[in-house]
Amino acid sequence: MTKGKLFGLSLGPGDPQLITRRAWDCLQRSDAVWTYPIRTKQHDSYALDIALRAGLSLPAQHQPLIFPMTHDVEKLARYWANAAQAVLNHLHQGRDVMFLVEGDASTYSTFTHLSRTVRALDEEIAIETVPGVTSFHAAAAHVQIPLADVDDTVAVIPAGYGIDMIDKLLREFDTLVLLKVKPLLDDILHLLQQRELLDSSYFVEKAGSPEERVVHDLAALRGQSVNYLSLIIVRSHHRERGEMVRGCKNKSTIASEP
Repeated sequence: MTKGKLFGLSLGPGDPQLITRRAWDCLQRSDAVWTYPIRTKQHDSYALDIALRAGLSLPAQHQPLIFPMTHDVEKLARYWANAAQAVLNHLHQGRDVMFLVEGDASTYSTFTHLSRTVRALDEEIAIETVPGVTSFHAAAAHVQIPLADVDDTVAVIPAGYGIDMIDKLLREFDTLVLLKVKPLLDDILHLLQQRELLDSSYFVEKAGSPEERVVHDLAALRGQSVNYLSLIIVRSHHRERGEMVRGCKNKSTIASEP
């Protein structure tokens, strides 16, 4: 029997209209299995909700996969193994599996870990990643600011790297995107105030979803509890710039030409 193929199906950050045509075509298949991440059996799947709000219905074969919010390496390994085995059970029966992903499946996604674990258990499994719109691209478009303009540099990091790293990157990049800001929000706001960057920063919660919230007056967020799916985009323009080499040729090559 031919083995099925595993798809990392990016659905965008929350707005069903941001689902790509390629992902939409995959969602139309009645012969494929939908799998989708949940935190616990009591939680809904954000990725699945995007597909349902697009007017789609669950196919006959579907299965939630539990990925708990924990840093316990041993506990995570057990859940990764269980999820990968559940996917393999379908793949080994010749059924293609669509793993629904919010945002983009290549960007801080559970699909990276799932596909790696599946491939470790069976290296013959075919895997396809269907790209999608990230939350920070949708957020920048919504607040109408460029992530990068002309020669700008951009860094994207989880805020969990800490205030010292954030401060360092603010000096080195024109735009800094901070993901998952909830645990350090007040500390980040304090740093941005010190660096006089509050006015050039934007907070976006659940970008693209019906519950999306955009805040430009970041000082008003102090002491608030925000959603896990929250980010801050900071436009700095304070970094020192070196000389850029234009085009594909370095200066020595250009100088040697007649």
